[in-house]
Amino acid sequence: MQTAPAAIPPNSPPAAIMRHDLSPAQKLYLWLTCISAACLLIGDIVGIKLFQIPLGFTVPVPWSDTPISAIEHTCGMLTFPVTFLITDLINEYYGKLAARRVAYIGLAMALFVFCVINIAQAMPYLPAAYNVTESNFNAIFASAKGMYVASMFAYIIGQLSDIAIFGLLKRATRGKAIWLRATGSTVISQLIDSFVVSFIAFYLWRKLFPDPANAPAPFSDILKIATTGYALKFVIAIALTPLIYAGHTFMERVFGLHPLPAELKS
Repeated sequence: MQTAPAAIPPNSPPAAIMRHDLSPAQKLYLWLTCISAACLLIGDIVGIKLFQIPLGFTVPVPWSDTPISAIEHTCGMLTFPVTFLITDLINEYYGKLAARRVAYIGLAMALFVFCVINIAQAMPYLPAAYNVTESNFNAIFASAKGMYVASMFAYIIGQLSDIAIFGLLKRATRGKAIWLRATGSTVISQLIDSFVVSFIAFYLWRKLFPDPANAPAPFSDILKIATTGYALKFVIAIALTPLIYAGHTFMERVFGLHPLPAELKS
């Protein structure tokens, strides 16, 4: 027996303007995208500061007479490993195209923030005692432009490399050895990321836009910054391996997601 269609409640909104609820998987994708973009933006902003961690020993290098005695890199690397972790999880459960979409969204947000920073610098200054001095404001954001641009280039190159290598390793291992594709893709892509950001920020940008206060760094120093920074990123990538497995467990048990087959390329 055919049942009559359910009655439409009075004053109900037309179907065209009814709300569209997100599925749990879509909500998770949204959260992962936002966290990834936030990590990129904060990394770009704090990346102007370099840190130094003494090793307690020295490591001789072929390109310089001065051995490496400390790890030196930008503070932007504090959050960048998180973006690679998120990219690997998205690549695993949502596919390569979804992972690329997150990378492009992050790049677009970084470009938007870069434009806002430049507009803020150009705004007329209020000479008041309670206002930040214009010199202090420009000392941070003007000098950060080279690092910011370098971080954006390194981010998109590193992310796209990570996505491609992750898929290659997944197909090569037929979906097995999660640690290999996750850690392996991150270790290789962050090597590219470290050298791109160091070269652009400390040499190329300063060559293109000369500033007496920020001379281009010698190539040996660039190699030192990139190498020691990558060494720390390598250790962090290895240390984050358990989080990959924890992320798999969380996404499967809480959201009911399953990894995409290794043969699926998109």
